[in-house]
Amino acid sequence: MATEAPSGTAPIDVNDAAPHPARRPSRVREGAPFPLGATWDGLGVNFALFSANASKVELCLFDDEHRETERIALPELTDEIWHGYLPDARPGQIYGYRVHGPYEPDAGHRFNPNKLLLDPYAKQIVGELTWHDALFGYVIGHPDGDLSFDERDSAPYVPKARVIDPAFTWGRHMRPHTPWDRTIIYETHVRGYTMRHPRVAPEFRGSFAGLATQEIIDYIRSLGVSTVELMPVHAFVDDKHLLEQGLRNYWGYNTQAFFAPHPRYMATGSIDEFKEMVAHLHDGGLEVLLDVVYNHTAEGNELGPTLSMRGIDNANYYRLADDRRHYINDTGTGNTLNLNHARVLQLVTDSLRYWATDMGVDGFRFDLATILGRELHGFDESSGFLDACAQDPTLSQLKLIAEPWDLGPGGYQVGGFPPGWAEWNDRFRDNARAFWRGDEGKLAELATRLTGSADLFERRGRRPYASVNFITAHDGFTLNDLVSYDHKHNEANGEDNRDGTDNNLSWNHGEEGPSKDPRIRALRSRQMRNMLATLLLSQGTPMLLAGDEFARTQQGNNNAYCQDNELTWLDWQVASRASDLTDFVRRLIKLRHRFPLLRRNRFLKGEPEEPFQIRDVSWLTPDGAMMEESDWQDPSRHCLGMLLDGRARPTGIRQLGGDISLLLIVHNGHEPSSFSLPQVEGLGDWQVLLSTDAQVRTSSHHEAMSDFPLAPCSLSFFRARAKRRGEMGIADERGD
Repeated sequence: MATEAPSGTAPIDVNDAAPHPARRPSRVREGAPFPLGATWDGLGVNFALFSANASKVELCLFDDEHRETERIALPELTDEIWHGYLPDARPGQIYGYRVHGPYEPDAGHRFNPNKLLLDPYAKQIVGELTWHDALFGYVIGHPDGDLSFDERDSAPYVPKARVIDPAFTWGRHMRPHTPWDRTIIYETHVRGYTMRHPRVAPEFRGSFAGLATQEIIDYIRSLGVSTVELMPVHAFVDDKHLLEQGLRNYWGYNTQAFFAPHPRYMATGSIDEFKEMVAHLHDGGLEVLLDVVYNHTAEGNELGPTLSMRGIDNANYYRLADDRRHYINDTGTGNTLNLNHARVLQLVTDSLRYWATDMGVDGFRFDLATILGRELHGFDESSGFLDACAQDPTLSQLKLIAEPWDLGPGGYQVGGFPPGWAEWNDRFRDNARAFWRGDEGKLAELATRLTGSADLFERRGRRPYASVNFITAHDGFTLNDLVSYDHKHNEANGEDNRDGTDNNLSWNHGEEGPSKDPRIRALRSRQMRNMLATLLLSQGTPMLLAGDEFARTQQGNNNAYCQDNELTWLDWQVASRASDLTDFVRRLIKLRHRFPLLRRNRFLKGEPEEPFQIRDVSWLTPDGAMMEESDWQDPSRHCLGMLLDGRARPTGIRQLGGDISLLLIVHNGHEPSSFSLPQVEGLGDWQVLLSTDAQVRTSSHHEAMSDFPLAPCSLSFFRARAKRRGEMGIADERGD
């Protein structure tokens, strides 16, 4: 079908339109093509919208009751930007667009001016999406499918944009600027974190204001983490099929507006609420990262609704298949945003800068980030987007974290991102889970993961902190469920338990789900401690899932994306009963902060360092000997010692006096064992700093060469001080 889209709702010409009874027709001037979006300058509002293939763009104004009051054809087109200036418009004005052009799906064009479209640069949206057949550019049920043309007005069913006043007084606001090597990420959900918290006012629960509550900030600070990573807060859509089942899009990975905070998270209805939350978190010394979704939008595939970009310029905003009618679907969600186009790339980078500068955030975690680095030939670490971030004076100074995979060809790119990026390291997750489950043959890889995954990240000057290590995240089992379930239990999602991964690398320790058996409960508790310690005592950047510090459960659901209810909301009564585990996490984080050896800025080599032949890391067998090649290849080995010698310096410069060396012993065997504590020239006795075995006394001292008992599935952590010169039989430099 190749035609200029007919108008089912007759457009109103700005020059001869009948005025709304309560207002005069708006004056319109030519305005400017920059900046894109709706911009209040103190005198009026400039509107600018990119569309290379449109024949006409109408700005639609609405009153506070969401009644359309006026349509104004944007009078100018400059460099494919449609623009106009309304001197009578003010902040608070509600608006949308109707865009005219060819309706020719086989050529990639899906213009339909009967559909009210959301400005891609909308800073605030009002109203919620109501699923109705009028949302679709084609006639639902028509024999021609998406080649048909629907003439119904979608305005009553779609959210609209609101012009904002960007002014905000940050006062004495200061960003924490936490160095990467001191960063510990705490991943959480704005709504789920506070919905059940007794110290958050009921009217603020589940909102940005709730997360800014002082008791919430004090608790997060008490853990010792440095950085709060929020799951998606960009305005998103609840999928129709979920609403029909009484569910919602809880996670939020279905964006409809890249600049607007999700309305459901604003208790006050003002975007200033988000800024105030950031200011409070920063005042508490906590950075704020956003989980962002720029790989696709909520419009879905060719059978999806026309909400924004599809109707503005489908052929440029999305990556289309060779037939132009269908979409490239490297995301698994129906469409893929086309960052190969300069204006779409600008949209994404403008959005990032806006959240960093106007909204105050400190960085981003990019969902399915491989897509953002795709060129026509596939993933390229010198893609337009990655190069744009590297050279941008604002973006290049933020924390940028990639989820380094997508569903397209060659989509798995862990370690493939350029300098300046950190990456989620699923290899760390999988190895740590498998090791503590007791799988054989995991020791060699565990050594690599404990030391920052140099096999993946030691290239182009990247540092160990480029590896974002995690055991659990929002997607998958919680830590408690990881040790309590052999299988996923996603029945509540309404998909007959078919959704979610089956590769959980979990172990229920003898009973599926909650157990009253004290032996099982004790072993599960020790295993949670083992994995938390592995995470926080490894080189790299640790990420902790909120609630894991007090063993929260989702009852075996490993894909709770649609569960906006008590299944996913953190239960703070459980937190009060699990204070021992929370205190254990606090101790671990204090140790990480206390000992720089645990967060070195250079990769460990394990080679003797001249002139004193000191190794920065040594790998030990249970009898205290150095691991040999045959030991690494032995799948029956279940125990390993990692010795970090504090006298070795990454720069090769040795400094004497007052150095601390650390010893980590991991044992995933199901039987008791022992470890001969190493005798290292120049080091004193070993002191226990932490053990997951409740029978081990913390701070106890043990002589070198003594046998240290190891409980089944346990981890122990020691320190030894370097001996003073006099203690080593060498004359002290001071002569005494």
